[in-house]
Amino acid sequence: MNEIRVATPRETPHDRAPRILVVEDEAALALLLAYNLESEGFQVEHVERGDEAEIRLAESVPDLVILDWMLPGVSGLEICRRLRARDDTRTMPIIMLTARGDENERVRGLSVGADDYVVKPFSTPELMARVHALLRRARPERVATRLVAGDIDLDRETRRVKRGGREIHLGPTEFRLLEYLMEKPGRVFSRAQLLDSVWGLSAEIDERTVDVHVGRLRKAIIRGREKDPIRTVRGTGYSFDETFGRN
Repeated sequence: MNEIRVATPRETPHDRAPRILVVEDEAALALLLAYNLESEGFQVEHVERGDEAEIRLAESVPDLVILDWMLPGVSGLEICRRLRARDDTRTMPIIMLTARGDENERVRGLSVGADDYVVKPFSTPELMARVHALLRRARPERVATRLVAGDIDLDRETRRVKRGGREIHLGPTEFRLLEYLMEKPGRVFSRAQLLDSVWGLSAEIDERTVDVHVGRLRKAIIRGREKDPIRTVRGTGYSFDETFGRN
């Protein structure tokens, strides 16, 4: 095969669950959202202010944002507009929460780039369904059972990796690292980005640790003269070679 492909859509394991940022200044509502999202298997972050959300989004891009319209600092409407102007967040799913229910306000929210618009008070099961639907459309690779590139086959359900039919034994960190790189072939990730996404936001690990684990991953998946699927970008980081497997 010459391209990344995904198999039958299924939900990802918890440790690779999509990350959702909740931007909501009502503490009780934010707690309710976080509880229900985590119950659905998502990783959840929460900030209360619009300016805090902008800082967090500049550090790391989540898979989806649930964004309140009225926020201290910067309004949700303005945040949505700015996110749509950025290349790395242009297509990121955004659900706008608001107490404004009239049609003109709905149109305004959608016109600045929100993918969905939910009026308070809302049905929690309905909101969860909308979250799942947006993620399926926006990031099908995040809900796929398998990732396949060339002769490398990564199965998320069994946590197994094969290359050319042979079993490759990876540690948990190397598995997550390969999985994350395969999700976005060709995209270059800095060491800080990989630490953030593979090790976790709270990880206090030196960036050079990434190099060690990339070295272990390469040693495990490459035999003899087999092509290296991981590309090192000097001074920047690593990517999964989008040309891997092509003749």
